[in-house]
Amino acid sequence: MNLLPPGVVTGLLAGLLLWAGLAAAGDESLEPPQRQVLHLGNGAEPDTLDPHRGDGTATGNILRDLFEGLTAIAPDGRVVPAAAEGWALSADGREYRFALRPNLRWSDGSALVAEDFAAGFRRAVSPAIGGTYAQMLKPIAGAAAVISGQAAPETLGVRAEDDRTLVIRLQAPTPYFPGLLTHPVSFPVHRPSLARWGRDFARPGHLVSNGAYLLGDWVVQSAVVLQRNRAYWNDAHTTVETVYYHPTEDVDGELKRFAAGALDTTNAIPLVQAEAIRARYGAALHVAPYFGSYFYGFNLSMPPFQNAPALRRALAMAVDRDVIVNKVMHGLALPSVSYVPPGLMDYTPQRPDWAGWPRARRIAEAQHLLADAGYSRQRPLTVELRYNTQDDHKRIAIVIAAMWKQWLGVETRLINEEFKVFLRNRQQHRVTQVFRSAWIADYDDATSFLDLLRTGAGRNDSAYSSPQYDALMAAADASAEPAARRARLEQAERLVLSDLPVLPIYTYVSKHLVSPRVAGWGDNPYDYHYAKDLRVVQPAALPP
Repeated sequence: MNLLPPGVVTGLLAGLLLWAGLAAAGDESLEPPQRQVLHLGNGAEPDTLDPHRGDGTATGNILRDLFEGLTAIAPDGRVVPAAAEGWALSADGREYRFALRPNLRWSDGSALVAEDFAAGFRRAVSPAIGGTYAQMLKPIAGAAAVISGQAAPETLGVRAEDDRTLVIRLQAPTPYFPGLLTHPVSFPVHRPSLARWGRDFARPGHLVSNGAYLLGDWVVQSAVVLQRNRAYWNDAHTTVETVYYHPTEDVDGELKRFAAGALDTTNAIPLVQAEAIRARYGAALHVAPYFGSYFYGFNLSMPPFQNAPALRRALAMAVDRDVIVNKVMHGLALPSVSYVPPGLMDYTPQRPDWAGWPRARRIAEAQHLLADAGYSRQRPLTVELRYNTQDDHKRIAIVIAAMWKQWLGVETRLINEEFKVFLRNRQQHRVTQVFRSAWIADYDDATSFLDLLRTGAGRNDSAYSSPQYDALMAAADASAEPAARRARLEQAERLVLSDLPVLPIYTYVSKHLVSPRVAGWGDNPYDYHYAKDLRVVQPAALPP
């Protein structure tokens, strides 16, 4: 299914062909300029550069340049060997043996061994770290008990058999496991640095990494600066010397910096200028399918949404997603009433029972549910809707608040917050009522989304807790038969769409401007772009 109108798809394909031709020319006929420096727009300011505690897409972009896991994502989206040169899977599908590449080094020149990976896994699931992505490692034998504090990290099913052999035992067969290992939560840790600096080991001057780059500097609200890591095992194939990751939450300002040549890529584009950007930049605009869902979360730990599924259902039914996508997103998204996006391996996104109703019937039912909950035009429901500072999030919030007001009489107070404050308020469940949220798949499986809503999960910002849901997810974990596992996961999503701890709005596409001076960029549904795969070719002027 195309995510974009046919005319846009045709234009994008033509642009990609033109881009491919430019990249080929860069390979053979263009001499690279002497200064291999990239300036990348990166959205929000990172919260930390600790791979086991980092949160958010912007942080992940940097961590994948600083560190390297056992596997990685190729520019075309395939899972490929990285620090591991290969692996073998046991006959029962529950034990992986990873062979590390010879002569792996940390950025300080010291040897990287299998125990560094084992220590990283144990640290990632330790309750003392409190990492929000620890739940991702639950397929590993013993991980659930460690995360819940019922067992010591040393009991985790991970061991270094020798310096180059890492053995990981799983709770049950997990077909997507190699893809999961591309995530920073699975990255190794430099044990001497951790022992010396504690939580400060990830700061400039302290951080020792194993990826293609090392940390040069971090000036808050200016840039995270990465320098080429000459100790990296594949440094011979790295071209870019210095990478600046710039925080660019102001998308209008980001576009101006790109137009002025101060940025080589943008994190996003201002949606209100989408048509003008297409016309001006042509093949420099990259739009591609993306494993991501945009939704609102309800705080279920406090009124008015605690123990009120009918009230949550009313607000969900009143949102006109076609208006959001066509008017606010300018067609650069796909309207969605599903929590899990399309395209993930062996899974069909589920839909609520009202998905096929005419708009008038949805509104009538929403008004009935609101009245049953005790609200009316005379006694309106009042809610606070929080979003992190960014113009497009603001526009979406304004439109949805207007829909709730028009059809249900709901009074909505909009609150925008800096990203770190916004995340903290969501996670602490104290002040939020409704909040903007989104999730991007960390691996090609529906559990990348569904695991977030397990009771106590690190990114369960809605505080959703359903014994029935948890039981379905546990049954899926234990299912050796793919059809049975899929059925339980789909049943779990149907329960989510009935209970509605989240309000789905649209499915993402990735949207970046990439300067013609940058070669090696590959669109993929993870939207992963490692700086080591890029290079600067002879500068080409952007359209005026």
